[in-house]
Amino acid sequence: MTIHSGTEAPPSVERGDEKGPTIRLMPARPTLDESEQIAPAAAADGETLAFAEDDVVFRLESVSCFYGSFRAVKDVSLQVPRNRITALIGPSGSGKSTLIRSFNRMNDLIETARLEGRILYHGVDLHADGVDPVEVRRRIGMVFQKPNPFPKSIYDNVAFGPRVAGFKGNMDELVERSLTRAALWDEVKDKLRAPGTTLSGGQQQRLCIARAIAVEPDVILMDEPASALDPIATLRIEELMHELKENYTILIVTHNMQQAARASDYTAFLSMGEDRAGYLVEMALTERLFTSPRHRLTEDYITGRFG
Repeated sequence: MTIHSGTEAPPSVERGDEKGPTIRLMPARPTLDESEQIAPAAAADGETLAFAEDDVVFRLESVSCFYGSFRAVKDVSLQVPRNRITALIGPSGSGKSTLIRSFNRMNDLIETARLEGRILYHGVDLHADGVDPVEVRRRIGMVFQKPNPFPKSIYDNVAFGPRVAGFKGNMDELVERSLTRAALWDEVKDKLRAPGTTLSGGQQQRLCIARAIAVEPDVILMDEPASALDPIATLRIEELMHELKENYTILIVTHNMQQAARASDYTAFLSMGEDRAGYLVEMALTERLFTSPRHRLTEDYITGRFG
């Protein structure tokens, strides 16, 4: 499979023959520059952001996530815009990590997990029969809470995914480009054969980001990517996210209210009902949500009254 560059068109899925969906690339579309704004339209209920169709990467329609009989996430409907950073915030147990893992079908790896509703990626149901979850995860990469470099060299960590995908181009150039995009090249260019595990925590997390973008995804999911890092490394990850959104759509889970306020363009607040299922309270432009939330529950959370 051809690995497209981060500035090329994002991937999509179209219906093929009776064997199910096939993967294609959408027509070329220019990357947003920093002066261009994605303007959400007001929804009828005043709560759910609605974007122009071309600006939507993910559309969730009444998504519920289950582990066996337990419902961890209940009836979440929202949209994620392209080339922006969207944060999911909320108290522990509100289903944030469960929800973000459903965007690239990581929950499929849990035997008891199942999903109701639809997650549309460029208009295509990611959980439809025939959609290859491995290909989904290539196009929708993920960075986890704890840095998890492979027990390989720095070079081989970055090259691993492209090799598995059958990349036929210049691997040295791809590794350098990925490390540069992850703001790590200057720090490791003279020790590419050193084990990735010898790097500092913040460097390891940036290595994991370089590894994720080496296969040229369309989306990067980040589940608490800085929670195990010191303040300086955390700030570097946040700066990196702002640089990466020029080429990627980013969705981040964070417990850190200051981080969500600093780093994201849009924020979705999830809370938990009496049945302990997480649900969406509201989603808005980050500045609006933190300065004038529509719901008292949101205000109570971001001001520290609970959570």
